[in-house]
Amino acid sequence: MTRARIIYFFYQKILKKIFFRIDPEIVHDHMVMAGKFLGAHIITKKITHWLFAYEHKKLTQTILGITFPNPVGLSAGFDKNAELTDILPDVGFGFVEVGSITGKPCAGNAKPRLWRLPKTKGLVVYYGLKNDGCEKIADRLTHKKFEFPIGISIAKTNCQATADTTVGIADYLKAYTQLKSIGDYITINISCPNAFGGQPFTDKDRLEKLLTTIDSIPAQKPLFLKISPDLTDQELDDVLTIAQQHNIAGFVCTNLIKNRDAIVIHDTNLPDKGGISGRALNDISNAFITKIYKKTNGQKIIIGVGGIFSAIDAYEKIKRGASLVQLITGMIFEGPQLIGEINRGLVQLLQRDGYSHISEAIGADTK
Repeated sequence: MTRARIIYFFYQKILKKIFFRIDPEIVHDHMVMAGKFLGAHIITKKITHWLFAYEHKKLTQTILGITFPNPVGLSAGFDKNAELTDILPDVGFGFVEVGSITGKPCAGNAKPRLWRLPKTKGLVVYYGLKNDGCEKIADRLTHKKFEFPIGISIAKTNCQATADTTVGIADYLKAYTQLKSIGDYITINISCPNAFGGQPFTDKDRLEKLLTTIDSIPAQKPLFLKISPDLTDQELDDVLTIAQQHNIAGFVCTNLIKNRDAIVIHDTNLPDKGGISGRALNDISNAFITKIYKKTNGQKIIIGVGGIFSAIDAYEKIKRGASLVQLITGMIFEGPQLIGEINRGLVQLLQRDGYSHISEAIGADTK
């Protein structure tokens, strides 16, 4: 606990003030390089583990045959090219979702494409699925041994051609085929707000075609759908209905939000493009978790994402029905010690409420 407080103080008073004066994409790229270095050496891994990681048997779960050492994961969008899998377990994460990874290499949208919202505690993200492409990333990960569960997020390449339904499905299928034997689960990202052509596969007919095509390849691991927070109730119902008819084990809930009118934003210099993450998304994410948990009678696994800055935030998502949670923005604003703090706080909250294991708290406020 003392280590976490010292790291928090150092991050808030020194590092964050430096980082927040620099373009956020530059900072991100340097953090990835630093993470690759730390993960490449046993000494730096052990030091990182000693500084940040927290472990407790109450937090370990086996879900869909996958053992998660704790429920806090790194969301897709940070480790776009799957370069940090060696160091993230030592930072304290229980799993990571890499990508999103597309059929072809993608340079992403034009810069600038990442902005901070300091007063709102959020980010505006307009990367546009920047990644090295499924073939290069598959080569990087094939035969690699992982220390914790790896989720693979796939999406269609951000270009004009994949706006066509048939071409878009073929692009998904290429990424799926290349990556289906790597890692522990696959998330089909149908909700990126920053790609050419929008989110065509939130449409029920296109989603049916996509999942039918994916079904044609024998499933080797659980499949998740990543849900947009901009969906109407009817659109969400349609997605859930289609998913129930296919091999979908659960939902990542939710992606970035585009609708500025649906959230409270305290910053004035707001770009008119991009999706928003962070604190402003918390209530919408929680509402979606509750809806999905109720509509699926708790039979589908939910990974809760959006607005997690503390153990209390993570615990609320779990009690609403999320078996696992993911974050990025909270770590950027609070510091890397946040992961261990959340896990330590979850144990305390479980003890407070009389639960002997985290699985007992899942959906407790929704059942």
